[in-house]
Amino acid sequence: MKKRIVQILAAGALALVVSGCTTMKKTPGTITKAPFGKLPDGRQVYLFTLRNSRGAEARIMNYGGIVVSLKMPDRNGRFDDVALGYDRLEGYLTNSPYFGALIGRYGNRIAKGRFTLDGKTYQLAVNDGPNHLHGGIKGFDKRLWEAEMERTPEGPALKLHYLSPDGEEGYPGNLDVEAVYTLTEDNELRLDFAATTDKPTIVNLTHHSYFNLACEGTILDHQVKIVADAFTPIDATLIPTGEIRPVKDTPFDFNEPTPIGARINQNDVQLQYGKGYDHNWVIKKPLGALGLMARVYEPKTGRVMEVLSTEPGLQFYSGNFLDGTIVGKGGRVYVHRSGFCMEPQHYPDSPNKPNFPSVVLRPGQVYRNTIIYRFSAK
Repeated sequence: MKKRIVQILAAGALALVVSGCTTMKKTPGTITKAPFGKLPDGRQVYLFTLRNSRGAEARIMNYGGIVVSLKMPDRNGRFDDVALGYDRLEGYLTNSPYFGALIGRYGNRIAKGRFTLDGKTYQLAVNDGPNHLHGGIKGFDKRLWEAEMERTPEGPALKLHYLSPDGEEGYPGNLDVEAVYTLTEDNELRLDFAATTDKPTIVNLTHHSYFNLACEGTILDHQVKIVADAFTPIDATLIPTGEIRPVKDTPFDFNEPTPIGARINQNDVQLQYGKGYDHNWVIKKPLGALGLMARVYEPKTGRVMEVLSTEPGLQFYSGNFLDGTIVGKGGRVYVHRSGFCMEPQHYPDSPNKPNFPSVVLRPGQVYRNTIIYRFSAK
């Protein structure tokens, strides 16, 4: 531990041994730490600011692994915050639709909060109508994580750790989770998740930032491309039916860049169920391979966001439940569809759908998941 602290404080230098000699290699960017308020039980929350040498900045707190802000350049080199959220901790504690959050143990929905594993049925918290959503009443987004600052050759990094005890929110097994956020020199926010368990369990971690690449107004003019030939249709409670349906000739075909608002109000039962887009796309790539999932372009600013992941599915959510009642950063009112989410993950309700890729984690195995949000401008 002492050695690691020395490395962090050594003015951005990492000691490397080359041909028997010690040399110093400068690492890009900085990471700093500051208090960000206290939880109702008095525990201190910290805000970590990661900056790269190109001017990009990510602010992340150890409560919920929440990305509080993410500043990226437009085509003119102007840096603005592309993530929705609050200026203060209190907003996240009282009224947050998962702004910027680390989601777990299970991202998305599980029907009736129930699943069976190895012949035993488990009942989870029901917190979204009849279903379980995003880890339950007090998921990973509402936990205080242990935090450690790091300097890596790729850029400044924040390592978070949480031990989720056996039975928490109804899940089996002690789940030991690590999440590493790295701000790279390529203007990427990279998330690397890892987890182990001492009992068979289910795991599906993801990230839930709401993005608006224009930093104002709605996201309806953002042009989206999703690398998928199929999606998983849902029922009226937003649970997948189990069908893998082709996107061709539907409002869910984003193989060519298409404005979010172009078809969102079409008379389509799936759009009616989701009140817009709130569905999982089946991404075209080998299972477990890191690959491109989606690309979003905002024409006014020229900002481009690419989403890459090792996960098999992508939940695209068009901010349908934002209704103007939330006043966020800088006094901005978050109106209907003023932010979108791109959540790489396994498919919703996978524990109850044998034809979906497995989300089971067993003792001796290591769950891994990488998500990259890469920004550029044109």
